[in-house]
Amino acid sequence: MTQSKNFIFKFALVAIVFTVFSCKKENTAGTNSKSETSISQEHPKLILTAQGVKNIREQLGSIPIFDNSLQAVKEEIDAEIKAGIEVPIPKDYSGGYTHVRHKRNWVVLQKAGVLYQILDDEKYAQYVKDMLMQYEKLYKTLPLHPKTRSYARGKLFWQCLNDSNWLVYVSQAYDCIYNYLTEEERNKLENNLFKPFADHISIDSPQFYQRVHNHSTWGNAAVGMIGLVMNDQELIDRALYGIKGVDLDTKAKDDDGGFLNKDGKAGFLANIEEPFSPDGYYNEGPYYQRYAMYPFLIFAEGLHNVKPELKIFEYKEGVLLKSINALLNLSDADGEFFPLNDGQKGMSYYNSALVTAVDISYHFGKQDPGLLSIAKEQNTVLLDDSGLAVALGIKNGKEKPFLKKSINLSDGPEGTQGGVGILRNEDIELVFKYAAQGSSHGHYDKLSYSLYEKGEEVIQDYGLARFVNIEQKGGGNYLKENKTWAKQTIAHNTVTQNETSHFTGKYDIGSLHHSDLHYFSSENENVQIVSAKETNAYPGTEMLRTMAIIKEKDFEKPFMLDIMKITSASANQYDFPYYYFGQVLQTNFDFQTSETLKPLGTKNGYQHLFVEATAKANTDNSKFSWLNKNKFYTLTTVTNANDALLFTRIGANDPEFNLRRDPAVILRRKNTKNTTFVSIIETHGSYSPISESALNSNSTIAALQVILDTTDYTAIAITTINNNTKIFITVNTNTSKETKHSIKINNKNYEWSGSYYFK
Repeated sequence: MTQSKNFIFKFALVAIVFTVFSCKKENTAGTNSKSETSISQEHPKLILTAQGVKNIREQLGSIPIFDNSLQAVKEEIDAEIKAGIEVPIPKDYSGGYTHVRHKRNWVVLQKAGVLYQILDDEKYAQYVKDMLMQYEKLYKTLPLHPKTRSYARGKLFWQCLNDSNWLVYVSQAYDCIYNYLTEEERNKLENNLFKPFADHISIDSPQFYQRVHNHSTWGNAAVGMIGLVMNDQELIDRALYGIKGVDLDTKAKDDDGGFLNKDGKAGFLANIEEPFSPDGYYNEGPYYQRYAMYPFLIFAEGLHNVKPELKIFEYKEGVLLKSINALLNLSDADGEFFPLNDGQKGMSYYNSALVTAVDISYHFGKQDPGLLSIAKEQNTVLLDDSGLAVALGIKNGKEKPFLKKSINLSDGPEGTQGGVGILRNEDIELVFKYAAQGSSHGHYDKLSYSLYEKGEEVIQDYGLARFVNIEQKGGGNYLKENKTWAKQTIAHNTVTQNETSHFTGKYDIGSLHHSDLHYFSSENENVQIVSAKETNAYPGTEMLRTMAIIKEKDFEKPFMLDIMKITSASANQYDFPYYYFGQVLQTNFDFQTSETLKPLGTKNGYQHLFVEATAKANTDNSKFSWLNKNKFYTLTTVTNANDALLFTRIGANDPEFNLRRDPAVILRRKNTKNTTFVSIIETHGSYSPISESALNSNSTIAALQVILDTTDYTAIAITTINNNTKIFITVNTNTSKETKHSIKINNKNYEWSGSYYFK
């Protein structure tokens, strides 16, 4: 905005405030006439409150981030009003025109309603009223959506999920213009649109509504929010506790093929109790937590404002507000969420749902000044009571940096179903997943990890196989490759046994199990460790993985140490991949490139990997260096003469080019029972294409050795090119911090207390 426009806008805001509070404004809509006093007593009450409107109007023109957010919304909605209302007959999947238009309408309605309250300009109320009346006329004529793919079809949209999205937003718009409408108009909308809409989402679609899942959370919030506006206690109870007398005793599949939960629990409160751990981790992963946080928090805010006796923000020891801190910690240095389970890369806390989360968390929580720094980066706030609180906090200079540190987040309603460990050391971040299945959005990747430097992926997790809302790619929905590739174990940085995914890739089996934390240590800023055990992924095989980020003076940057100890009752083939990015620089082994590209296997994800080159390990350490985005990386791994190394690339058996052509190097160990994979990944040096100079392009490691590997201990020797040797010992059994350990290795005694030794 130019300086002159900004002045004019602020002058207009001041004029509006003066007009509202210096005279009793007449409503030119005739029978719609209501005094300011009666509006304050009744509506809005859901998200934007009558007192909040008063407070906002008093501050307009003096709160820059709020004023700018308001101006942006005003320009957006004014353009929509000028373009005219369009409520098309539904016919498309995600990304199609009618889908996008109805999706756009729910946003426009909510924002126009807010503008009416804040600016007291009736053109916005009239616009909302006119569009809602068009929806009332259309909705009562609609059959189920013509697209039949969904397990629960909506009417405006191909799935009830999007119908629920619509009602969550539109209930806010209805609340904002409630007193602008006559009683006759309200009855018409409630009886012909809102109540039938809520009934279809819930009573007509129990397979969608009666479950614990992000889908049903949206449904619960939709039914509950319109119930709060209409003061319909039956709808409010249905939202909180589910539909009475409904038992889903048959298996139904959701849209990505996963089975729904059938434990009899349903409703908004069940959706808080079950998916969230006491630490605030959401079992479907951060991508879907981000998506679910909007209905969780916006309905909670409505309940807080209208039904304060429920004390919703204190429910389950305040887990909804805790979950926001957990979610923010599940993002990299750039604010992008780690793609655990189904997750689209690039989703970040700049998403509108996180603007809602940050503002509500600040307003209803402990007013954490670190949240203000994120809100300042987001550069927008909600146009409601919570957005005002954040804007005032920023204006008054209260913000402090939001510090992301190493953190361990438990999974499961009681925090006993594994979890996610995040290690942070300077610019290096390691994300270690040892969680439960993650509902139908879970992947078969126990003890997997991804590695980042300054927000850039060093070792990647693939994420999901879907082009969200891009109609040309499967209607914007999940592609079949999500199941055949992205969910399979070989697609992740963990061990695959005998070319078979964990739990044979079956949801019914995987959902019964979780990994267990062995130990987590972040007290020493130079040595940060997470260790976990998996005993069910392969019957008869136990995996214990210990990962550390270590800062040591001989190394330019902190390095990653990885120890995967496998104990099995039978001999197996183990494949251990590293999904890197960039250009191969150097290896210390000879490899043979493939003249023709062939798939690595026939199923379980192997059919999607081309083999580009093969090699035999010929030394105790195999080294592989690569260059990515002008930074150097080196993998050093302990190998033996029988190990094979495979250069692979994603893309085989993918005729529609649905998968990215990303590379990997795979360490393969055949005909082995008990074994331990040990490796280090270093980040080092830089390359300037301008000066054409390479700095510190070589590895610091001269040798990596396993010097002891027993039931109780695994000891690693790390020797640098400066001929300095460091010893790392991890405890495989008793990891109590109080336990004292004493062992002899190569005639040298090592004594310490706790779960590890490093010196």
